[in-house]
Amino acid sequence: MRTDWSLENIGSQHGKRVLITGANSGIGYFTALELARRGATVLLACRSEKRGLEALRKIESESPGALVELVLLDLASLSSIRTVGENLKAEGLPLHVLLNNAGVMAPPGRLETEDGFELQFGTNVLGHFLLTALLHPLLEQAENGRVVNVASIAHKRGRIDFEDLQCEKKYDPMTSYAQSKLGNLLFSFELQRRSSVRSVACHPGVAGTSLFRTGDYGRVEKVVRTLLTYLIGWFLNSSKQGALPNLFAATSELAEDGGYYGPQGFREMRGGDVGPARVKSQARDQDTAQRLWEVCEELTGVEFL
Repeated sequence: MRTDWSLENIGSQHGKRVLITGANSGIGYFTALELARRGATVLLACRSEKRGLEALRKIESESPGALVELVLLDLASLSSIRTVGENLKAEGLPLHVLLNNAGVMAPPGRLETEDGFELQFGTNVLGHFLLTALLHPLLEQAENGRVVNVASIAHKRGRIDFEDLQCEKKYDPMTSYAQSKLGNLLFSFELQRRSSVRSVACHPGVAGTSLFRTGDYGRVEKVVRTLLTYLIGWFLNSSKQGALPNLFAATSELAEDGGYYGPQGFREMRGGDVGPARVKSQARDQDTAQRLWEVCEELTGVEFL
């Protein structure tokens, strides 16, 4: 079901403060650019200072007068997340939108975060869980504060394996990725049940982003993945098109609390139209969501709602 929504429907974002993880490239960058163009103060949460500054300067160049700030954040480091949380809470400014956009996708071998978690689960799920928990008071300060969690159509084949969350017994790149994206969706729905802050989820379909090129690959595979990125952008969605569900979820009053949105084209993989996305039954399992929430609290060392 289409919403007949487009970029032209985004109203003024003046006075709003938005933090976007992974904002230096791809979908995150184009989301940041469009929000900055409409007057929001956009915090670019990036792991690399160099790439973050490049993105900041590019936004300032494309949108003179844009209010953009760089926040150094490594979602694969609990200490980095805590530092960001402490710094932003010390500023005491309300946060109107937290857009949990960054992600790691299917590295060929099992990698670990700074704290010893499997990289995809540790970054995509635990990192964003802790960041949301720490910034939740600032979202409560804002009028109609909302959290946007970026999931994926990959959640449809995901399963939360509580006996091997860290893939220590067996690691498969896409199985681990699907688990983490299912985790994002379970978190988004559970957050809506627990919090007065609005929680909305979305997915970009299949978009040509740096996710397909990020990882420790051999020379030939890097070339193949780069080519794949361009082909996906040509035949399915570019990063700019992939940002549309982000922008809808972050700004539109049509985005319902606890909703999930994505492209309306072929198998939800492509298309400029944004509408409700299909949710597999495992993402609606409240017992799994509650258990995952408790595990995330334990592993990150934070009590959240």
